[in-house]
Amino acid sequence: MFSVKPTKPTFKCYLPPVQTDVKKTIEPPIKKLEPKLLPGEIVVNEANFVRKCISAESSQDDLWGKLICTNFKVSFIPQDAPPKQKSQLSHLLLGEHDIPLTCLEQVVTVNDTKGKKKVLGSNKKLKFNPTELILYCKDLRIIRFCFDEAGPESAKKVCLAIGHYSHPADLQLLFGFEYQGRRYHESKGNNPFPGERVNGSTPRGGLQTPIFDCSSDWDRAIKRTGASEWRVCTINENYAISQSLPEFIVVPVSLADQDLKQYSLFFIDNRIPYWCWNHPNGCALVRMANISDPLQQKKIEQRIYTAITKSHPQRSEIFLSDVDKCLPNIQDIQTAFVKLRQICVVDPFEESDERWLSSIENSRWLEYVRAFLKHAADIIFYLDGKNASVILQEEEDRDLNCVVSSLVQLMLDPHYRSLIGFQSLVQKEWVMAGHRFLDRCNHLKKSDKEESPLFMMFLDCVWQMMNQYPAAFEFTEVYLIVLSDSMWIPLFSTFLFNSSKQRAQYLMDFAKNKAIPQGEDKVVYFPPVWDWLQQFTSKDLTLFNNPMYVGKGAACVQNGEVKTFRRTKKTYSSTMRGASTSMRNGVKGAEDTLPRRSSLVSELKSDFSTVKDESPLERFFRDWFSRPADQQGLLIPLFMPSHVALWKLFFLRWVPEACIPRGGPIHTYHKLSQLVDEIELLQSQIRQYKGPSPSSTPLPSPGGPPFNQRRMYFKASSPHDPPTPPDFLTSTFPFSPMGNLCRRSTHGTPISKFLNGARIWLSTETLANDTV
Repeated sequence: MFSVKPTKPTFKCYLPPVQTDVKKTIEPPIKKLEPKLLPGEIVVNEANFVRKCISAESSQDDLWGKLICTNFKVSFIPQDAPPKQKSQLSHLLLGEHDIPLTCLEQVVTVNDTKGKKKVLGSNKKLKFNPTELILYCKDLRIIRFCFDEAGPESAKKVCLAIGHYSHPADLQLLFGFEYQGRRYHESKGNNPFPGERVNGSTPRGGLQTPIFDCSSDWDRAIKRTGASEWRVCTINENYAISQSLPEFIVVPVSLADQDLKQYSLFFIDNRIPYWCWNHPNGCALVRMANISDPLQQKKIEQRIYTAITKSHPQRSEIFLSDVDKCLPNIQDIQTAFVKLRQICVVDPFEESDERWLSSIENSRWLEYVRAFLKHAADIIFYLDGKNASVILQEEEDRDLNCVVSSLVQLMLDPHYRSLIGFQSLVQKEWVMAGHRFLDRCNHLKKSDKEESPLFMMFLDCVWQMMNQYPAAFEFTEVYLIVLSDSMWIPLFSTFLFNSSKQRAQYLMDFAKNKAIPQGEDKVVYFPPVWDWLQQFTSKDLTLFNNPMYVGKGAACVQNGEVKTFRRTKKTYSSTMRGASTSMRNGVKGAEDTLPRRSSLVSELKSDFSTVKDESPLERFFRDWFSRPADQQGLLIPLFMPSHVALWKLFFLRWVPEACIPRGGPIHTYHKLSQLVDEIELLQSQIRQYKGPSPSSTPLPSPGGPPFNQRRMYFKASSPHDPPTPPDFLTSTFPFSPMGNLCRRSTHGTPISKFLNGARIWLSTETLANDTV
């Protein structure tokens, strides 16, 4: 006989027996954290057990999850996702914790124990294991991740991947080229009209934004403004003359193509003068690059001036504005923006800092905003006051001219204050005019010297006008911010290229590589940003609608009667004035932050006083400001230091200390939206009650338009709704600073700090429970 050795206990012996009773509750499997990927998007690297910091004071509210780098974005997937905040826009292409790679300004790794820090880029090496990753974003967010529990190797790899893929070596490596190719082929069979343009798809009747890549768009612009002495010129077809001008430009009828070809040789980059806009009085706004040959300058200028003079019915004089001499250069603007960003977002925000407002002013950003507004107003004096055509001259005609030309047209022409009109203005004066979006946005991060936020400067100037004339614009500041944010989403053709030619070349190669049929419209297979339904739902797009807008056909009450604004050919003229301020809806009254127009002369005595040596320019401004403004006519902004404010929603939306619960202008917007929605419902019911007229369109349903087709984001309240506004309405709505670690939390800021200069900081906000 032989004895059997007892078996040694194994690890399994120490485990409890496996449950075999299926009736008993089984623990749910661990949640698998997977990213939501777009067509063509792939995961490059990832790290588990990563902590996203929510507060610098405590890790109690921090989120744990997986950090992922794809070929499009940095994505964080929380293990236990908090409930979705109602105060945020729901982006269809990006999640709540996603950041496009092109939105990253700097990728910084930190090792706390060794006291080391390194900025990562393309093909950079990392000699230490990171304990933190800090992402500085171009939309002013600062996101911080900690690798307390993550494996050191996986943490290092995901950091290097983010640094590398945020610095693409070539434009074609941007994710938009892969995404739009996949999207085109996936949707090819779904569109019954494949040749039809899909840009400008809006929930408001399918209005379209002209792209100005064909002569018909320019023809319509000429016809709309009555520029009968100007014509569409085709000498730059296939970019035969200039590499940076569009294929179609508008020139005086009196200039022959042969002469234009000859003149183009003397301009920088062969950018011959071209038309932008016509005033109803016959004068024109023209853009021009510098003449490269000084010996030929007088001769060429004289011929150009003669042709422009002939295009004017009264053969009026011409005014030349050299914007390079009057305005800050692109490096000055970039320096000012970096300083302002540092003050608003990066620097510690201590309650004892009494120089915050002075620091804002010393950044010179607001000074430059005022300079652009004032220069545009000066140009208006010549166009509207002196009936003179104006030539805007800049060295290359691709930077400062874009800002000035756009602002002048925005002030003079109410068409450009509508949503579609504004988008066509950006398309015409920025995209097609050859603004270097690729270089100025620094998408490839190749040259910091070329980077400059000129488009952001323009949007800030637009906001200043909206802030002063809240009823004159169809769109809201949320629209302006979303448009700014779209610069950093590389999925649309609008902000990716330096010129029309570069766009055409890249998209031609793109179509060949993706087997897109020859002759297919570029707008279909690589759409511009104006197709907002690619990014947001119809409901969220209603946040673009201004409830105070006094547009064509908008009703107002005058002398107890409901009347309608109707535009005529002369509405741009400063001689056309509307009703008094007290009778016009949507204009700020005496109790608001802006002064009444009648008090302007006394407030600005040094500038607009009635003295004997008063210049014609000063007299023009004094006369204009002494009369009530027509929301559908010429609008001149106030540009003195006390009238130009910090754009709080843009610069402070990610700053927790600046977020005022149940405060800010959103409450006014909320009430006005509800009121407008109620009025539109009543109008619909009245039309239903009266019955159809012979020429009317089909009647809406008895209850009014469907809920998801109404124009306002906030719908009319019912008797059952609570009387107080929703809790999620804060001064940063519809953006939330939650999870954006800007600085050390101070749990609110006393209003006493801002009593001196409150116009810049708080404006119309109301703070509850302030300590004074």
